[in-house]
This record gives sequence, structure tokens and C-alpha cells, in this order.
Amino acid sequence: MSHFTNELEERVLDWAFTTGSPTRPTAWWVGLFDTTPTDDIGTNGVENADTGYARQSVTFTRTSQTMNPSATITFGPATGAWDTANGFGISTLVSAGVWLAYNALTTPRTLGDGDSAEFATTDLSITID
Repeated sequence: MSHFTNELEERVLDWAFTTGSPTRPTAWWVGLFDTTPTDDIGTNGVENADTGYARQSVTFTRTSQTMNPSATITFGPATGAWDTANGFGISTLVSAGVWLAYNALTTPRTLGDGDSAEFATTDLSITID
């Protein structure tokens, strides 16, 4: 199961129980993390910063309690070797922004110079119960 960040949990509470509604994001971006992210991803997560890395735009498809990317997501090609990606997060902006959800990667990915990492639609799922 994936996890909501503390920031998203606070926004859900505001939306459900106050008259002030948070603004809904209009775009989402997937980022890779060298460390496994936590609820406080904004201060405790270490997003990849290697040459050639960039967050990838994503749209989602919902099936029951799970959100899956609508298409395969590709990172790279790497320029030089990248640190091992151990987790991913969903942000509201291509840089900075608010992290909404995260999870560990089932299989960490290490990219060498010129390599790319592809993630199938079910590899980066966001699930609630």
C-alpha cells in the first residue's frame, strides 16, 4: 500500500471538515528518491539530483481504490551513473511543489550512463483502503 504525505493528510482534513477548501492540483509529477520516502517527504526525502534526471508528468486512471499512471513512465537517459532509486513520490509541480503521496519501489533501480528506467502503469500505484 502507498502512503499519503503529512501535507496531503492535512489538506484532506481541511477539505472535509472546514469551510476553507484547498485548491486541487491541475497537474501531477512523479519523482524518484534515493532514499525511501516518509510521511514528511518534503524534509526527509532525498530526491534524485543526478545529471539528466527530471520529474515526469503523469495522469492517472482509477480502478476501485487504486490510482495508476495512465501510461508507462520513463526516466532518463542518465548522463553518468545515477544513485539507486529506492522510492517514488507524486508532486504538484515539475520542481518544488507539494508532495502528495509516496511509496518504496518494489525493485530499486540503478541507472548507468545512457540508461533509462521504465515503469509500467502498475509499478507506481497509489492505493488507499
